[in-house]
Amino acid sequence: MTTASPTTAPTIQPDDAVTHVPRPRGRVLPAVIRSEWTKIRSVRSTVWSLFATFGITVGLGALFCFAYVRRYDHLNIRQRLTFDPTVQSLRGLFLAQIAIGVLGVLVISSEYATGLIRTTLTAVPQRRTLLAAKAVVFGAVALVVSMISVFVAFFVGQAVLHGKHLGVALGDPHVLRAVLGAGVYLTIVGLLGLALGAIVRRTAGAIATLFAVVLVLPLLTRALPSPWDTDIGKFLPAELGAAMFNVRPDSSLLSPGTALVVALVWLVVAFTVAAVLITRRDA
Repeated sequence: MTTASPTTAPTIQPDDAVTHVPRPRGRVLPAVIRSEWTKIRSVRSTVWSLFATFGITVGLGALFCFAYVRRYDHLNIRQRLTFDPTVQSLRGLFLAQIAIGVLGVLVISSEYATGLIRTTLTAVPQRRTLLAAKAVVFGAVALVVSMISVFVAFFVGQAVLHGKHLGVALGDPHVLRAVLGAGVYLTIVGLLGLALGAIVRRTAGAIATLFAVVLVLPLLTRALPSPWDTDIGKFLPAELGAAMFNVRPDSSLLSPGTALVVALVWLVVAFTVAAVLITRRDA
């Protein structure tokens, strides 16, 4: 009689004995940044919005300088003494901030509009990492374009003003700080647009909110009785920007350093709200 040899049953590891090695978080952000860089430079609206930011900053600044030179002989002494050549060459920022702010909105709201956000979140389930990557990539692009725009606008504007010997040099007191502050302010507005796009998710609604914060609120605060108009208005983004690229002291504005800190607080609050909402809401 043949006896069957016993077989050895395979050993089954319990579920809790299986070790899962998570993907290191430190390697996720660089990969997402590369992906976001590919997306942002391949979208046509990005190129046109950046060109618009540059063109408006330089073109309007030169136009305002030309206009001032043309009417200079008809100005009174007070108007001449309070003239700020640096600010005059940077006046295009008040419209350029809308162009770069709208681009910030489109960086994320366009994905919600087309449904691409579902694919993006499938590839990158770490939603806060995705938001951080978009902020890093867009912030870097916005900073480079903004700095180029404000420096070109400054040099073009001063070349125009030199026709009446009104121009200043970059090495004059507080001028370099003001020009750098103008570039930083444009970048901050662009990032604020990105945060609003993540919060609202609808392009039209986010752009309307951006317009309200940047353009409408300052007009509303000016209708308030004194001193509320100044006390409240100087903490709004537009007045913070004016303080950052203003060369002459202005008692109605914050100091440039304080204005920068308050503007960064605006960004921190906006991105904190965006980070909370992007993790709680469905795509």
